[in-house]
Amino acid sequence: MKENVLDVLMYLFQTYMDSEAEAQPTKESLEVELTEAGFHHGEIGKAFDWLEGLAALQQSEPRPFPVTNSSIRVFTLHEKEKLDTECRGFLLFLEQVGVLDSMTRELVIDRVMALEAEDFDLEQLKWVILMVLSHQPGQEAAYAWMEDLVFDEVTDLLH
Repeated sequence: MKENVLDVLMYLFQTYMDSEAEAQPTKESLEVELTEAGFHHGEIGKAFDWLEGLAALQQSEPRPFPVTNSSIRVFTLHEKEKLDTECRGFLLFLEQVGVLDSMTRELVIDRVMALEAEDFDLEQLKWVILMVLSHQPGQEAAYAWMEDLVFDEVTDLLH
């Protein structure tokens, strides 16, 4: 049995986000499919809440995290507990190379903090970044870069 909200999100992402299908499945049909795939109802509900939270943040005006290009991000103690040095360094790297801007970085951090996982690692962070970028208009190049990074590593692990 899979019990992690991020596992549910990854399943949904891999199954539906890249599909060319015009009609999206209903929430009810997704719940049935996820239950049949072995996910718990509680985790399914939390995953839907996570996605709704992401959509709400992306649609809000003005943006919920006002930042400027010259801002220096200082992580809170709670964020440091969730995001280790490797994860924080990776976020900084992505911002420096232009994959993330400061607004998208804040969306990623918010969505990481919304996950209840105690053990959070770099691979999980990459998936959250990919999910956030997939919902960002105008971020197609950044999404493609992250998609290559994530899926190339998955392919390497399978060989």
